[in-house]
Amino acid sequence: MASRTALVVNKSPRLPSVSSYSSSTNAPIAATNMSAPDDAPSSFLMEEDADVVMARSKREQPSARTLNTAFYILLWIFMSNCTILFNKWLIDTKGFPILLTCWHLVYATIATQILARTTTLLDSRKKISLTPRVYCRTILPIGIFYSGSLVCSNVVYLYLSVPFIQMLKAAAPVAVLFTSWAWKVAEPNLASFLNVLWIVAGVALASVGEIHFSLIGFLYQMGGIVFEAIRIIMIQVLLSGDGMKMDPLVGLYYFAPVCAIMNLLVALPSELPNFTWAAASAVGFDMLLLNASIAFLLNVTSVFLIGRTSGLVMTLTGIFKNILLILVSILIWNTKITFMQTIGYAIALAGLTYYSLGYDQIVKLARMSALWAKTMWSSTSARGRSSSALATRRCILLTALILGGLFVFVSALRSGDSGALRLPAWFGTE
Repeated sequence: MASRTALVVNKSPRLPSVSSYSSSTNAPIAATNMSAPDDAPSSFLMEEDADVVMARSKREQPSARTLNTAFYILLWIFMSNCTILFNKWLIDTKGFPILLTCWHLVYATIATQILARTTTLLDSRKKISLTPRVYCRTILPIGIFYSGSLVCSNVVYLYLSVPFIQMLKAAAPVAVLFTSWAWKVAEPNLASFLNVLWIVAGVALASVGEIHFSLIGFLYQMGGIVFEAIRIIMIQVLLSGDGMKMDPLVGLYYFAPVCAIMNLLVALPSELPNFTWAAASAVGFDMLLLNASIAFLLNVTSVFLIGRTSGLVMTLTGIFKNILLILVSILIWNTKITFMQTIGYAIALAGLTYYSLGYDQIVKLARMSALWAKTMWSSTSARGRSSSALATRRCILLTALILGGLFVFVSALRSGDSGALRLPAWFGTE
């Protein structure tokens, strides 16, 4: 089901970041926006002078808050990618993607009801004035489009590989932008139009380079993207007007029951006639329970992550998470990625990053990254660090670079012909 499940209503018509959009195979409720509140501290301190940041980095030890944030980011990346890969395996093994989605939503419905009555995690729902009229006017229509997104985004895993699906997802903000123009939430402008054309060109190039292209799979993914774009804009228009703001668990609390019923109605004529309990027992009820639990824990992780970091960090984290997911899926399923796909995805990511961050933020980020690398390599604190501590930091930096390079190299070898020590397809044309 959908990966990032935060349901934070946007106050502006900006496109969601890379980390904001997720397919339905990641967790039950997809994210509308994973950015922190306006007053949330930024881990990158992009607005501060670089010299001030350099001086601060020399005299401050990493705080517990920073370490906790890093832990939650890593946990969110792990849970998100683990859920996608787990669902992909289940769908490839036994099929029934819509029923799997229903199971996730039923599990989420039960879990959120229990948490609402036994913990304080969902207490923010008490601040939302949700009358029956408002429920029918907002939750139900949004749930219909959300169910369409869930169905399309899960069925597509029967036809396309995980890497290609992740590449197609880069076009999601384009659909959101055009939908916002159609709903008059945002005013059309030439700069945004040229930017999305750049993203579309990259996605088109990646699609042309796909070896095992499936038209029906492509249409399902595009349908899921369109449904998701409409859902995001509807949340912005319908919920923000009523002053409602939901975190991932509260959004799950309200939307999971509606989506479960909608998806079940779709599964009745399409999958239930062919479903048998023997198929479920063949997978293992313990595996299905574990699968739904991981998907739900992703929502819990999102709750703890929101407010601890900035939208910039989540954008960059989302880019890294998607690239990591592509590499891991290449290793698991030995998926071949052509050179044309690599170039196309790089072009799409570049356009997406530019739109999400803007030129000024990218320049500041590059400057901050250079300063961070410099301090990691040679700086010592005002209190003084021992030579062994400095050597340890250097070893960590070198180890990260070496392991990253080895990971990419091994991925490349796995995508090539077995027994041939040569560059694989995704380093050259095929």
